Amino acid sequence: MNANLTLTTDFDPGKFALTAIENDPSLQPSTKHQYKRAITNYLVTGESMTDPAALAKYALTVGTSTRAFLAAAVTRLAKSAEHFAKSGATPENIAGVQAAVFRAQALRGAITVPQTKGQKAHTWLSQKQVAELLKACSVRKSGQPEAAIVSQRDRLAIGLMVAAGLRRQEAVNLSFADVKLQPVGDKMRTVLDVKGKGAKDRVVPISDTLANAISDWGAVVGDGRILRALGRNKQPDKSMTTTALYNLVAKRGELIGLAALQPHDLRRTFAQLGYDAGVPIAQISVLLGHASIKTTQRYLNLDLDLDTTVSDFVPFA
Repeated sequence: MNANLTLTTDFDPGKFALTAIENDPSLQPSTKHQYKRAITNYLVTGESMTDPAALAKYALTVGTSTRAFLAAAVTRLAKSAEHFAKSGATPENIAGVQAAVFRAQALRGAITVPQTKGQKAHTWLSQKQVAELLKACSVRKSGQPEAAIVSQRDRLAIGLMVAAGLRRQEAVNLSFADVKLQPVGDKMRTVLDVKGKGAKDRVVPISDTLANAISDWGAVVGDGRILRALGRNKQPDKSMTTTALYNLVAKRGELIGLAALQPHDLRRTFAQLGYDAGVPIAQISVLLGHASIKTTQRYLNLDLDLDTTVSDFVPFA
């Protein structure tokens, strides 16, 4: 029996997989890129996307992270193919559809990804270290003063992650139109309307100092995306990429002795500083956009409360 899933004579599993991933609104652009790259690299071998044995053999030749991306992509292909087969079922082709569904289900377990054992080391910054990191945005590696516009941009970029808990993708996607005022009793609170992971939106209240920093930056760059690339002439250009944001954090972290600092460390710090200050873990979970409090607990060693927010306790000044 042919191990390949065959729905129609002109069915192209590789193209089908790439299209399914590209059209999935729950995936972030960076994740789509990783999935599609893993699929494309596999297809170069000439093997079929729907041959479990070939997939399993190939998976043993690549690194763990690449294997994980390919496994996830294949699982999505299997689910999409199964749905595609069922949607075209008729009394005349039911036997073929059942066979296709069984083969699609077999794909899901074709690639196994070893689970890491033990506990992964993470970095959490103290309030003092957060203040040092923000201060480091004003100097270059040489010790000379940083260009004012670069310093302002970098401080705000770090602020969006450490004082608002945004993910990298969320930070680079944030626009000035997403910064809004919301009434809380007899005062107004600035909130961020965040387009989150998995197409899940959330509202994140922020401190007045972070709100003012966003406003001041808007006076420099105008409207559109908040985080912008700065060319050789230090003029605001297109929106910043997630890779550029990653490098920005690493660069500023190195200046305070944390060369391995990553954007997600700043998000964890947001959670930890809020928790240490007494903000309920359920509130932190909502602010981070987590589907489960168990996920939030891993960040630490309801109803959304707009009056008190984690951002109030992060020293972004």
